[in-house]
Amino acid sequence: MKVARRALAKTLLQGVGAALVLKGRGVTVSANPIEGEAAQSSGPLTVRVSRPFDAETPVREFLSRLTSNERFFVRSHFGPPAADAVRSETWRLAVKGLVKEELTLNLKDLQQLEAVTLTAVLQCSGNGRAHHRPKVPGVQWERGAVGNAQWTGVRLRDVLQRAGVKLQGLHVQLQGADRPVLATVPLFTRSIPLAKALHPDTLLAYEMNGRPLPLLHGAPLRVITPGWMAESCMKWLTEITVRADETPGYYMQQAYRIPETAVRLSSGLPESAMVPVEQMPVKSLIAAPAEGDTVRIGPVTIQGVAWAGEAPVLKVEVSCDDGKTWEQARLLGDGQPYAWRQWQFVWNARTPGPTAILCRASDAQGEQQPAMSPWNPGGFLWNGWDRLAVTVAA
Repeated sequence: MKVARRALAKTLLQGVGAALVLKGRGVTVSANPIEGEAAQSSGPLTVRVSRPFDAETPVREFLSRLTSNERFFVRSHFGPPAADAVRSETWRLAVKGLVKEELTLNLKDLQQLEAVTLTAVLQCSGNGRAHHRPKVPGVQWERGAVGNAQWTGVRLRDVLQRAGVKLQGLHVQLQGADRPVLATVPLFTRSIPLAKALHPDTLLAYEMNGRPLPLLHGAPLRVITPGWMAESCMKWLTEITVRADETPGYYMQQAYRIPETAVRLSSGLPESAMVPVEQMPVKSLIAAPAEGDTVRIGPVTIQGVAWAGEAPVLKVEVSCDDGKTWEQARLLGDGQPYAWRQWQFVWNARTPGPTAILCRASDAQGEQQPAMSPWNPGGFLWNGWDRLAVTVAA
């Protein structure tokens, strides 16, 4: 069984995750997503893997409250589906399983339901994977596999209520139109608990930042589960199936799972100790200055963003002496559920030479961003203190 699982993981990483990688100005074939991936600036995004296209947002873009569609990170397991599968005129959404009435809906049917707009952070579960030690396989995201956008759509709850969920229904399975290149690779199929599906803020979104949803971000319809990591935000949605149990299969029962308790690297971890990745942890990032910048003695404005899962950000603290002392930053604007909060801190730089700037956030549930995230074999949920080096010039 272990050998078979290793073989499947190797197929997923080699055959799908890192077939072609941008390196310098050329293209390098790589079977190892740790060794082969090279950060390559491609217009507004930094490419981590070229096929399927995985690219993150440069952190300087986080000076804006909303992340533009063109600068929003992209994560795909298999790449966008064929055009015929997602053409709005012919696309259909099937609702089936443990429901009283199976439904087949087109986009116009959905748009007749009450429209809802909310702003929410979308973050890849592997954002920050490159910072875990020891290193783990997978796309080596650094800081930018996250964005804050305004989503418009209909409540998943309204669609499920129209179909009528049977009493046995406890989970909602989500399936998109994307397909793997290799027949041996399983479909990317996930499920969420019925309680999350029925939450009034869980959306079937067809607009992003006031414009039709772009293809790379799941057009014509994707799921938005505010406060949860993006693996539950299925793109190119075509099927909703109400089930009595969690979805079986690799992407629900093996991938995107974390240890229920802290891992001791010297010991093994039984599968029964693994639970699905769900809610985002509290996290903050520094957007300016940038890594390696030189600043002048005197007032230096430090800016960034902070977010949490289903709880609001309570405060952000900044250290300008590599963590020896901390001061509270000023939160900007009004806090919105699920959206990130911009923050600002003015540092009076006095001593020339190199130093490290750090930030950490705390949420209303009492959770504080740790110095280092607990290690896990998938490299998920990194939320260690953000840190960058600058030099103070006289």
